[in-house]
Amino acid sequence: VYIVIRARLKGELFMDDVTVEQKIFLSSKDGNNDVEEKFDEMAGFLLLYHSAVKEVKTKLEILDEEFKIKRKRNPIEYMKSRIKTPKSIMSKLERKGFEISIASAKNNLHDIAGVRVICSFVDDIYEVANTLIKQDDIILIEEKDYIKNPKPNGYRSLHLVVQVPVFFSEHVELVRVEVQIRTIAMDFWASLEHKLYYKTEKNASLDIKHDLKECADVISSTDLKMQQIQRQVEFLD
Repeated sequence: VYIVIRARLKGELFMDDVTVEQKIFLSSKDGNNDVEEKFDEMAGFLLLYHSAVKEVKTKLEILDEEFKIKRKRNPIEYMKSRIKTPKSIMSKLERKGFEISIASAKNNLHDIAGVRVICSFVDDIYEVANTLIKQDDIILIEEKDYIKNPKPNGYRSLHLVVQVPVFFSEHVELVRVEVQIRTIAMDFWASLEHKLYYKTEKNASLDIKHDLKECADVISSTDLKMQQIQRQVEFLD
């Protein structure tokens, strides 16, 4: 079964261990263990989230281009996106005590698909977010503002969970995508904090945590100062 799956997928989608792949493809309540059927089910599942990411990114790209014409600058510096691997999806379902199945993943996980938007200034974050969620076909499911209310470790970002329609040949599916919006400085800190903290997660001293928090506060202060300068520049224009 493992060889068949590898051959069909050409090693591109699933690089998890055999046990995880067997659980995904072969487990089912009705006892139907047909490999082809399981492959089609998982392929369709992943297509759903890849398509949803494209929908959200296209909307954001259009907004960015519009702002460029209206204001002579792009509020979005760049975007990143990712889809959780089957292994990661299963681990999260198991960790949260949910049933391990495709249906359970759709119903219970909001962050299978993710888009990270890196903006120039703090004001841009809120403008991009508000403009996105005002669109008629976007439904805001959840919002967490870690800019106004940073995490204890200093992490700052605006998190949105939005629901977007994906149109297929014969039906429409509503899919949830997590959108994280932050400044270049916030992204810089978050990326380095992740690398540094995960190396010392079990043995992280209070000094390391304090220093990381201090860096986050300095970066936040710099963000606010740059925002003030940007407002002055716009006033002069």
